[in-house]
Amino acid sequence: MIGFAFTATAQDNEKAEFKFNEEKHDFGKIPQGIPVTTVFEFTNIGKEPLILTEVRPTCGCTIADYTKTPVKAGEKGQIKITYNAVAVMPFNKTIVVKSNAKTPEKYLNIVGEVVAGKAATGSGTN
Repeated sequence: MIGFAFTATAQDNEKAEFKFNEEKHDFGKIPQGIPVTTVFEFTNIGKEPLILTEVRPTCGCTIADYTKTPVKAGEKGQIKITYNAVAVMPFNKTIVVKSNAKTPEKYLNIVGEVVAGKAATGSGTN
């Protein structure tokens, strides 16, 4: 039984795994009616190729585009998130990332506040 546990652990160490540059992006104050975009960059720190199977925003106001090809060990991929800043209000949106990684489901967040007119102070685009 100990041999089985060791084998399972060794296999886990071989799996692909994410290392993100950030898992939460704060847009700050952004102007109403102007979509903003950020890119979550990640590195595959595992040994197997990392394959994203789904990147799903939790609301229709957010669009995701991502690396569709396998990301080899040590290489980088990206998840580009665009938020449509329609409603004047604070926002906190989650993006669900599913893959073949050791951690098969990750959550990324974008936050900020949509303000009327040009009173924005944030950078908007990363």
